[in-house]
Amino acid sequence: MGASQSREGLDLSDSEYSDDGEETSEEQQYDDAVDHGDDPQDHQQQRQASSKPTTLDELDERLKALKLKYPPHHQNPNSRNAVKLYLHIGGNTPRAKWIVSDKLTHYEFLKNDDADDNKGNDHWVLKVGSKIRARVSTDMQLKMFGDQRRVDFVSNGVWALRFFTDEEYRRFLTEFQDCLFENVYGLVASDENKLKVYGKEFLGWVKPEAADDSMWEDAEAGEWKSPPAKSSVRRGNQDDLLEEFEEASTGGGIQSLALGALDNSFFVNDMGVQVVKNFSHGIHGKGVYVKFDSGGQKGSRISSSEGRSTPKKALLMRGESNMMLMSPFKEGKPRSTGLHQLDIETGKIVTEWKFEKDGTDITMRDITNDTKGSQLDPSESTFLGLDDNKLCQWDMRDKHGMVQNIASSNSPVLNWTQGHQFSRGTNFQCFATAGDGSIVIGSVDGKIRLYSKTSMRQAKTAFPGLGSPITHVDVTYDGKWVLGTTDTYLVLICTLFTDKDGKTKTGFSGRMGNKIPAPRLLKLTPVDSHMAGTDNRFQRGQFSWVTENGKQERHLVATVGKFSVIWDFQQVKNSAHECYMNQEGLKSCYCYKIVLKDESIIDSRFMHDRFAVSNSPEAPLVVATPMKVTSFSMSGSKR
Repeated sequence: MGASQSREGLDLSDSEYSDDGEETSEEQQYDDAVDHGDDPQDHQQQRQASSKPTTLDELDERLKALKLKYPPHHQNPNSRNAVKLYLHIGGNTPRAKWIVSDKLTHYEFLKNDDADDNKGNDHWVLKVGSKIRARVSTDMQLKMFGDQRRVDFVSNGVWALRFFTDEEYRRFLTEFQDCLFENVYGLVASDENKLKVYGKEFLGWVKPEAADDSMWEDAEAGEWKSPPAKSSVRRGNQDDLLEEFEEASTGGGIQSLALGALDNSFFVNDMGVQVVKNFSHGIHGKGVYVKFDSGGQKGSRISSSEGRSTPKKALLMRGESNMMLMSPFKEGKPRSTGLHQLDIETGKIVTEWKFEKDGTDITMRDITNDTKGSQLDPSESTFLGLDDNKLCQWDMRDKHGMVQNIASSNSPVLNWTQGHQFSRGTNFQCFATAGDGSIVIGSVDGKIRLYSKTSMRQAKTAFPGLGSPITHVDVTYDGKWVLGTTDTYLVLICTLFTDKDGKTKTGFSGRMGNKIPAPRLLKLTPVDSHMAGTDNRFQRGQFSWVTENGKQERHLVATVGKFSVIWDFQQVKNSAHECYMNQEGLKSCYCYKIVLKDESIIDSRFMHDRFAVSNSPEAPLVVATPMKVTSFSMSGSKR
C-alpha cells in the first residue's frame, strides 16, 4: 500500500545526464552517459590539434580526428522555441530518474487536420522534435516548475521540457493555454471570446491573478492546521495510513458501497447485498447476506421485469433501516425505470417502485438523499432524482410513487415544463446535497449549478465549465465548498461571497457577485498519472463525512485506476501552500497520499466522523475493489 516516492519533482540538474549531442538509443539512455569533454583521450586529441599543422592535408586530417558535430541551425539555444528534452524512466521505483532525451531540440504548436481525428475538426497539437506529437488537452497533465523554467507532461511516457530563458518559458505557457482554450471551445483565445464563454463574473477563472482570493484566505483558519510544507517532499507520507481490516466479498463483483453512520455498512455485488459491521478501525463482516434473483420469487430476492441486473446505486434511508437499490434499465445504460426498496431488518424486498409522471414511464440517471444526513432520519420518505434534463423529488408515501405536483404541494417542482430554462440541454450528470438540503448538480458541459433547498426552478449560481464534463460532485455539510470530478482533475470551488449588505453567504442562497473566488484544481503528477495505467480517470471525488453543524471535513478522496488518492483539505485551502508557488493560471495541488491496490478500485470513502478515535485525525478510509473491501486508519502521530 502506498506508492514509492518518485524523483519526478526534483530539479533536473540533480539527475540529468549529458550526452554527446547525438540522439542515443533506448538502451544507452538507461545507463549513465559519459561526458566526453572530461575524457583524457579527448584532452590528448585537443592538445594534438592545438599544435600548428604543417600542410592543408594535415589540417584536414586533424579536423576529421576531432569528430566535430554541428547541430542544425534551429537547435541554437538562442533560437526561438529551443528546449532541452528529458524522459522519466523507472516509474515510482527507487531506480526512477530523468535522462536527457534531446540535448537541444525545439517545439512548435501545429494545427492538426488529420482525417483520423475522431472529433472531425482541426485541433492544436504540441510537437517536440521528432519524438513527441500530442493533442493539447488536459490529458497531458501539464505541470509547471516556474523556478526551474520547466514543464512536465504525459504523452506515451513522462517528459520534461526545460527552457533557456524565463521569457521562453512564459511564452510557452501562454501558447499552450491559448491552444487548450481553442481545442476545448472551438474559439480563438481572445479576451472577447473568453468573456463570451465565462461571463464577466467569472473572468477570474481564466485570469486568476485578477480573482478575489480573500475567501480562500479566510477559510484557512481552523483548529486542524496543515503542517508546514517541506520543499523536499512532493507527496504526503504514506506511513500514517494503517491497514486494519480486509473483508472479502461473499459473491464477488462489488459494484457499490453504502456506508452507514450507525451500526452497519453494506456493499452490493453481483449476487446480493452483504452486511458488514462498523467499527472505529473500519468495517468487518457480519455474515448477513441478501441474494438477488431473476426468477420472480418473493421474499429476500430481487427480481425485475427486465431480468436480473446488478444495482449500481444503493441509497440508505429511514434511519438506515431501508435501502433503495437502483439498477440500469439495460446493462451498460446509466438510466433506470425504477428501483427496489429493501427492508434491511427483515432482509426482504418490500416494494418495487416505478418512475412515472402523468401516466408515463420516465427514467432517472441518479438518486440521492434530501440532505447529507437525512438517511439517519427514521421518518424519511422522500428522496431526490436526477435525469439529463430533470431534477425532482420522489415521495414513497404516495402509493403510485408519483412525482409531486407543485399545484397541490409546497414541495419543490419535480418536473420541468415548457418555458423553464432547464427543460432542454442541461445534460445533468450527477448531484449531491448539503446538510440543509441545498443541491449541487454537475453537467456534461462542465457547468456546476447550485440550487437552494426551497426551489428547483432556477439555479442561484451557475459556475462555468473548465472544458471537461463533471462526472461526480460532492459538497461539504455547511455548503461552503463544492468538489467536482472530471476525468483528469478535481475542481474545488468556494461558494462563499459577500452580498451588498456586507453579509457572507453561499452561492446556494443568493446570486454571487463579481468577486467570485477562482477554483483550485487537484491533480496527479505526470509520473503518477502515467503509472495509474490506461484507466487513469478520476472518479467519485468526495469529502470526508460529517453530519453536524460546526464540524469541518478534513480530507478529500478520489479513485484513479488502482490508486485511492487523499488530499488534506486544510492544506488545499492554504494560499501559501508550496504547490501554488511559481504557478501560472489556476492553482493546482499535487500533495497527496496514495493507497495502491492490486486491482482497479470501485470506490473509496471515509466513514462517518463518529468513528474517528481520539488519536486519529480522521475516520477510517474504506477502499473497495471488485473482490474485497479494505479499511485503513489514519495515525494521529503524523499529519
